[in-house]
Amino acid sequence: MQIGNVVASSVITVKKNWRRGGLKLFLMAIPFIVIVFVFSYIPLFGWIYAFYDYLPGIALSKTEFIGLDNFREMLSDGEMTRVMINTLVLSFLSILSSPLPLVLAVLLNEVKASWFKKLIQTTTTLPNFTSWVIVFSLAFSLFSSEGLINQLLMKAGLINDPLNVLGNERIVWIFQTLLGIWKTIGWSAIIYLAAIAGIDSELYDAAKVDGAGRLKSILHITLPGISSTFFVLLLLAISNMLSAGFEQYLVFYNVMVANKIEVLDLFVYRLGLITNDYSYSTAVGIFKSVVSIVLLFSVNHISRKVRGESII
Repeated sequence: MQIGNVVASSVITVKKNWRRGGLKLFLMAIPFIVIVFVFSYIPLFGWIYAFYDYLPGIALSKTEFIGLDNFREMLSDGEMTRVMINTLVLSFLSILSSPLPLVLAVLLNEVKASWFKKLIQTTTTLPNFTSWVIVFSLAFSLFSSEGLINQLLMKAGLINDPLNVLGNERIVWIFQTLLGIWKTIGWSAIIYLAAIAGIDSELYDAAKVDGAGRLKSILHITLPGISSTFFVLLLLAISNMLSAGFEQYLVFYNVMVANKIEVLDLFVYRLGLITNDYSYSTAVGIFKSVVSIVLLFSVNHISRKVRGESII
C-alpha cells in the first residue's frame, strides 16, 4: 500500500510539474520545431529531381526518368574528384587547427588582469561577426599587388616584384586556413572558457595547497576538465568534413586559384545556379548529406566505444 501511495503521489507530482512548466516549455518550442521542419525536412522532397533529367519549365511528370545515372556520373567525373580533394584537404587543415581555440582559452584563463583579458577576448571574437565580404576587402587591401604589404616590402627593398598572395594556388589552402583561424578562434574559445568556468574551483585550491604551480594545474585539472568538450567538438567537425564552407571560398574565388579553392558547396552552387544543371547538383547534394550522416554515426559509435560516451 505504501509503495502504491508513493507511485500515485509521484505521478500526481509529475502531472502538476507538466502543467506548470512542461506544457509552457513545449508550447514555446513549437515555433522552432515548425521552422526546422519547414526549412530542413520539407525541402528533402526536392531530392526527387536527382533521378530525372529535369529542365526548368517542364513538369516533372513529363521529364525523363534517368534513375541513378547522375550518381554513376559522379563516380567518373574528374571535376568531382578535384572538388572532393579540395574539400577534404581544407577540412583536414581546419581540424588540425582545432586545438588552437582551446589553447587560447587556457591562456586567457590564466590572465589575472581582467582588463587585458577582456581586451584580448573582444579583439579575437569581433572577426567572427565580420562578413566574409568585408574580410575579402581587407585582405585585398593588404595582399593585392598594390596592397599595403607589397608596397611596404617593395619600399623596404625586400622584394622587386609584388607578391601574388590572392592568386597563388600553391598557398591558397594554407592562406584560407589561416583566415578561418583568425576569424573563428576567439568565438570558438568562448565554448572552452565556459567549460573551464564549470570546473570546481576547490580542485585548484587543493592543487595550490599541494604545491602545484600553474603549469601542473593546467595539465592535471584544466585540460582534463575540458577534454570532453574538445572531443565532442572534434568529432562533430569530423562528421561535418564535407561542409568545408561556402561564403569564404565564394568571395575569394578567382580564375587563378579556381582549381584549388572550389569546395563541394561551391561546386553545387556553380552546377545548380550558374550552369542550371539542377539534377546533377541535387545528386551531389544528396551524396554530401548521406556521407555526412554516415560520418556522424560512425564517429558517434567510435566515441561510445573509446570514451564510453556518445555525442548524440
